[in-house]
Order: sequence, then C-alpha cells, then structure tokens
Amino acid sequence: MTTFAIDTDNTVTAYLAGEAIPEGHARFSSEKELAKLAANWPAERLVEIWNGFAGVPPFGDLKPVKKFTDRKTAVARIWRAVQALTPKQAPQAAPAAPKQARAAKDATEAEAAKPAREGSKKAIVLDLLKRPDGATLADIQSATGWQAHSVRGFLSGALGKKMGLAVESFKTAEGARAYRITQEN
Repeated sequence: MTTFAIDTDNTVTAYLAGEAIPEGHARFSSEKELAKLAANWPAERLVEIWNGFAGVPPFGDLKPVKKFTDRKTAVARIWRAVQALTPKQAPQAAPAAPKQARAAKDATEAEAAKPAREGSKKAIVLDLLKRPDGATLADIQSATGWQAHSVRGFLSGALGKKMGLAVESFKTAEGARAYRITQEN
C-alpha cells in the first residue's frame, strides 16, 4: 500500500509501505486520512496544493483553480490527483548470473543394472533387440505402438544413455533399418 506525505511547502511524495517518511511530514494513506489532516488547514493551502499539481507531469491535464466549492470537494480532487504519484522503487539487487547447464552424467551402476518391469514396453523392446537378427524399426513400432521418432529417441536415451547399453544400427538384406544390442555392460 502506498503512503503519501506532505511537507510544509505543500510537496506531496509517495512512499512504499514500510519506507521511512521524513520527520515533519504529514502522512496519509486514504482520502479519509487526508480529510482529517486538511480539516485544520486554511482553504488557501488546499488551492496551493492543487495548483502545485496543475500542468506538472504526471498531472499535465489538471488546470489551476482560484478556489474550491468546499473542503470536501478539494480533498476528493487532491486525493484523485495523488493517485497518479508512484513511489520510487528501492534499488534492486543485480540479477543473479544464470546457472550453467549441467553436463549429462553417465549411467551409474545402479541405473544400468535396473531391469525392465516384466511386460512393459521397455521389456518388450529389450527382448526384440536381444534377438541375433535384432529388430527393425517397423517391428518395434508395431510392438509398442510408437512412432518412428519415439523409437529412435527411446533407443538413444533410455537404452543408450540411461542404461548404458550399446545399440547397433544396421540395414537388413531388404534395406530396412534394424537395431540390436551388441553388448551389455
């Protein structure tokens, strides 16, 4: 919440909640508090405050006045005008340097030794790849229901990187792409 302060020269300043307001400044945070402060001020002071806003950024559209109809109108108009004031932000700390990307780690023995759950797609693909002739891309796709890019990603990521298995890629006599596990670590 913004708190406003007015000094003896009728300068209104906006402060963030919790900021120290200089001594000798009258404070207000609502129209009601401003009305309480202004109850003891002469009407000329309200005019001076308003005319101090007139024509000054961010109050460029305000026009100077000679007098107000009554104190309540003056307070309401001044309150609406001070809403355009924005408190100055406290200096921010410099942004932290972005973290560096971590290098991909090699599969640990625990991860490499972790067997596939029986009946899972991972287990099905491993069984297909352990055959002497391996498995074609089409074989793996039909067994798992995956698209070609998913099969290649699984072979590279889950088997090659995570499990540490060496997956060999070769062409069959018919010219189809096939894969097999050459050695287990």
